[in-house]
Amino acid sequence: MTSSQDTGGEAAAGAAAGAAPRACSAAEIGAIAHLYRGEIYRSTVWRTRLDSTTNWAVVTTGIALSATFSSASASPLPMALVGLIVTIFLLLEARRYRYFNIWRARARLLETDFFTPMLRGEPVSMNAAWSQLLARDLCQPRYHVSLARAAGRRLRRTYAWIFLIQAISYYGKLAIHPTPLTALSELWGRAAIGPIPGNLVVFAGVVFHLGWMMFAYLTLRLDQRSWRVRQSLIAIG
Repeated sequence: MTSSQDTGGEAAAGAAAGAAPRACSAAEIGAIAHLYRGEIYRSTVWRTRLDSTTNWAVVTTGIALSATFSSASASPLPMALVGLIVTIFLLLEARRYRYFNIWRARARLLETDFFTPMLRGEPVSMNAAWSQLLARDLCQPRYHVSLARAAGRRLRRTYAWIFLIQAISYYGKLAIHPTPLTALSELWGRAAIGPIPGNLVVFAGVVFHLGWMMFAYLTLRLDQRSWRVRQSLIAIG
């Protein structure tokens, strides 16, 4: 959640505090229930699109595995190239996740600040902070997470495992085909791609995966900072 969103949440809370509480009417409760159904539907649609991108990444990795391990003489190059393709899928999915998060966040806000108090028998006011924030988000829709944070979430939850399988498969291929390794010099020879030395190829692969690990950690820290802010502020994100 950005600082502008924090400021928006505080402004909404201040506006709600200055107005007299007003209980929800039956018509308003019905309207909000329909709004909730609509937000759930839209979040479900975008969740399906997220799953589609993940399926593309899994299928592509499977094809690369089949090509790489089809025979002892097969090249390990497909396993190296598929990492770049999966990276593109990750960026596409991060973009889709930003849309999904808009509808998910609105539905979650209604669950925590509207339906939950109602189920507890507590009064629910239409001019409370949550309603002001929701109205502002409906009038001025915007992304609630950055592209980097969205990519970090998808990486930690799904794509990290795909990258792990790719890395293990690639180095496993180098270790067992065409014969088990007996010396480190053989590893460099098997990893070489045309004029590119094998040690440079292996080093690039290590940097590639370590870079994603660092990216996952940094975006996790950003999410944790945002979660701490939301513990004391009604917010969407």
